[in-house]
Amino acid sequence: MFETAQPLAERMRPSRLEDLVGQQHLVGDSGIIRKAIQTGNVPSMILWGPPGVGKTTIANIIANEVKRPFHVLSAVSAGVKDVREVIDKAKHSNRAILFIDEIHRFNKSQQDALLGAVEKGVITLIGATTENPSFEVNSALLSRCQVYVLKPLTESDLLHLINQTLKKDSKLKSRQVTIAESAALINISGGDARKVLNLVELICDSIPGAITVTDALVMEVAQKHIALYDKSGEQHYDIISAFIKSIRGSDPNAAVYYLARMIEGGEDVKFIARRMVILASEDIGNANPTALVLATSAFQAVNVIGHPEARIILAQCATYLACSAKSNASYEAIEGALRTVQETGDLPVPLSIRNSPTRLMKDLGYGKNYQYAHSFEGNFAHMEFLPEKIAGQTFYQPGKNPREDEMRQFLRTLWKEKYGY
Repeated sequence: MFETAQPLAERMRPSRLEDLVGQQHLVGDSGIIRKAIQTGNVPSMILWGPPGVGKTTIANIIANEVKRPFHVLSAVSAGVKDVREVIDKAKHSNRAILFIDEIHRFNKSQQDALLGAVEKGVITLIGATTENPSFEVNSALLSRCQVYVLKPLTESDLLHLINQTLKKDSKLKSRQVTIAESAALINISGGDARKVLNLVELICDSIPGAITVTDALVMEVAQKHIALYDKSGEQHYDIISAFIKSIRGSDPNAAVYYLARMIEGGEDVKFIARRMVILASEDIGNANPTALVLATSAFQAVNVIGHPEARIILAQCATYLACSAKSNASYEAIEGALRTVQETGDLPVPLSIRNSPTRLMKDLGYGKNYQYAHSFEGNFAHMEFLPEKIAGQTFYQPGKNPREDEMRQFLRTLWKEKYGY
């Protein structure tokens, strides 16, 4: 009775690597985590990836496979006292594993409490985070851990998971459930195994007897149970997505509404502020360079002020960004440049602009014919700076807004013939 009372995602949580769906770059035949388990030399690690991709499952599998004591803490509710209690227990056991979910929510003092035990090998730390550990895990602790990046589950991963669930789950295998259409299931789940299984369970609980799952049915059930997802935290990424898209769409009212949803739901204010810093550059950029300055200042202020007053700073920043002119020209420029680098490899830098600190380099032509811009009228010398193979390739096209129109006019006076501005 207890087994079927558990949520479907929990009932289907695998206990062996062979049953894990996805993350083959880590747990496949040549995966680094598989090799660590096989040798028994499991390092302290941070598992970084979006929700529902196997972070907690991998931690559980590691503990099961290597047969070590396993302790679990949630950074949402645990404090320094809880960490120290686990460490004291671990001193009397054989290289215990401590799994900390949402480790990015630990403050500096809580993370510092782990340092000595991790360094001395009293515990093997496995931390799970949806946030970039470079920002949220202090450098001393991070240097003692391997960081492994988990990927969102692919469409084929999710379909395999759904089909396996319908065959194996004790509650569902006796039901005649047919997946006629899967696009809505896949799209709503966003690569999250827990989310897709919860949705499958909602559908099966909503309709008695045989079920044919269609996209229309999935959307109907999802809309009807939207509040359930809010309460269980499943919509975390949906809400931040709506927030960002509202700002990008220049709607300050929607932006501040979704901001309120996140604040009321207890979202980390630093997470919200960091997303606005990214947006200020990605979606506003040179259309209004002050946006990045304000967003960065807001992020710094939020770190100092904290909740609840941080809501005022976040609201000011969100409404300002929403009301700002928009441009993704800088974002498109770096994406285009990265694609070119990936396609063309390490092209040779023109000799004229290479560094020439030694006599040999000068003799080889490094720096020869370089024209120092400030020695010319208008502080500009017409030179070739790109590698020969991609000379004349345009990456940055100023957006259509007053600020970037000025930039386009300036570039046109300098580079019209070469870049077509």
